[in-house]
Amino acid sequence: MTTQGFNQWMSHIQERTEAALARALPAPDIAPARLHEAMRYAVLGGGKRVRPLLVHAAGDVSGGAPERLDRAACAIEMIHAYSLVHDDMPCMDDDTLRRGKPTVHVQFDDATALLVGDALQTLAFQHIAEAQVSDSPQRQLGMIRQLAIASGSRGMAGGQAIDLASVGLQLSLAELEFMHIHKTGALIRASIGLGVQCGRDLGEDELASLDHVGKVIGLLFQVVDDILDAEADTATLGKTAGKDAANDKPTYVSLLGVTRARALAEEMCAEALDRLAAFGQPARRLSELTRFIVQRQF
Repeated sequence: MTTQGFNQWMSHIQERTEAALARALPAPDIAPARLHEAMRYAVLGGGKRVRPLLVHAAGDVSGGAPERLDRAACAIEMIHAYSLVHDDMPCMDDDTLRRGKPTVHVQFDDATALLVGDALQTLAFQHIAEAQVSDSPQRQLGMIRQLAIASGSRGMAGGQAIDLASVGLQLSLAELEFMHIHKTGALIRASIGLGVQCGRDLGEDELASLDHVGKVIGLLFQVVDDILDAEADTATLGKTAGKDAANDKPTYVSLLGVTRARALAEEMCAEALDRLAAFGQPARRLSELTRFIVQRQF
C-alpha cells in the first residue's frame, strides 16, 4: 500500500470519527446549553485523532465492524479530550492554547472547563456501554473495565499525578518510562486493546503481543512529543511550544538530549513493527500508523 493510500485511510477515519463524535455529543441547544457548547468546543474540530486511528487500525486485525470501532473510538477520544481540558487548567499546566485555539477555561471559564471534563468522562462510559461493541457481553464488560483502569489512578490520572510531583526533579530513564506508561501510554494501549476486541476472538498470545505493541507505541508517542515540544514552534504544534522546559518538567529530551531521544524512538518503532509483522496484512494499518507516529511533525 502506498503512502497516499495510508493518507487516504487516515483522512477517512478522521472524518468518520469527527462525524461520530458530533452525533454522540449533546446538541448545543439542549440544556444546559453552555456546558454542551463547551463540550463540543473541547472535542470537535481539532486534533490528529491518533487514538481513534489506533482503534480502527487494531480493529482491522480482528475484523471489527466499523460501527463498533466508531463507538470505541469515540469513548477513547472523549476521555482524551477531557484529560486535555483538565491538564490545561490553571491548577495543572496553566496553558492558554490547545489545537490552535484558546483552551476551554480561557474560552469559557474555569468552572465550565472542570464540568466539561467531568461530563466527557462519564459520557465516554455511557457511549461504550449502551450499544453492543463486542460479540460477548463478558468481553464488552472487560473493555469497559480496561478503559476505566487506563483512565484512572492506575493509568492516565495517576501518570498526571506523578508528572506534577516530578517538576524540578531529575528522573531516571526507568522512572520517566513508568510515568509515561501511565500518563500517555495507558490510553494509547487501551485504544489498541478496545479496537481488537470489537472483532473476532484472538488467542491469548496474540492479545499479549498486541498489548505489548500498544505499550511500545504509547512510549514512542511520548518520546516524539517531547522532541517536538523542544524543536517545533507554537504555530506548528497548535499548543504552546517549549512548555515542558519552561516548567522544568522531566522529559526524554531533558534526560537524553534530542539525538539519543530520536534514536530511542527509532528503536521503539522497530520493536513494534517487528511484533506486528507476525500478524501479516491485517496489521498493515497499525504498522503504517506506527511509522507515522515516529515521523510526525506536529
